[in-house]
Amino acid sequence: MPRLVLASQSPSRRMLLEQGGVDPVCHPADVDEDALLASLSHVSPSERVTALARAKAEAVAPRYPDDVVVGCDSMLLLDGHLLGKPHTAEETVRRWKSQRGQTAHLVTGHAAVYHGTWVTGPVETAIRFGDVSDADIDAYAASGEPLECAGAFTLEALGSWFIDSVDGDPTSVIGLSMPFLRKALYSFGLEASAFWRA
Repeated sequence: MPRLVLASQSPSRRMLLEQGGVDPVCHPADVDEDALLASLSHVSPSERVTALARAKAEAVAPRYPDDVVVGCDSMLLLDGHLLGKPHTAEETVRRWKSQRGQTAHLVTGHAAVYHGTWVTGPVETAIRFGDVSDADIDAYAASGEPLECAGAFTLEALGSWFIDSVDGDPTSVIGLSMPFLRKALYSFGLEASAFWRA
């Protein structure tokens, strides 16, 4: 029975799989994301994010030839611009002041490979950000939680206070679309339940 290998260090993606009954092998990929994004400036935002996901899976897959390897990447599409992780509290505050009260699209690229067969694609979900106060924005940034999150927010923790609605797949917003993964496994001739822990 193949294992499920997650080419990511994201605790949120690991959490989704674990809550879904899977104990994944976690093997973060070493990919120069900035260089790859720069080389893909001519393609659509969803194609860029999916290319990042595939690059991560490609970096890890050779070490796991008999397992299912999954790579993901998420970015926020706001006013035609792709936004990744803010990294600093100052950038988090700046972004939140521009995105509060707005609707944006969280684009999560996926790439799954098994025995040389690939399933790739984006999942886009509309996010309506609440009209959050300056004090709450400052507190959220100071918590450190959103600094390493695409779009400077989480859906499953402190950020849940500030998201008014989600139109689409909520698991893709957390970082890994479980429906996408189920369909990929089916295309490989595998059952999702076969990966559940005993």
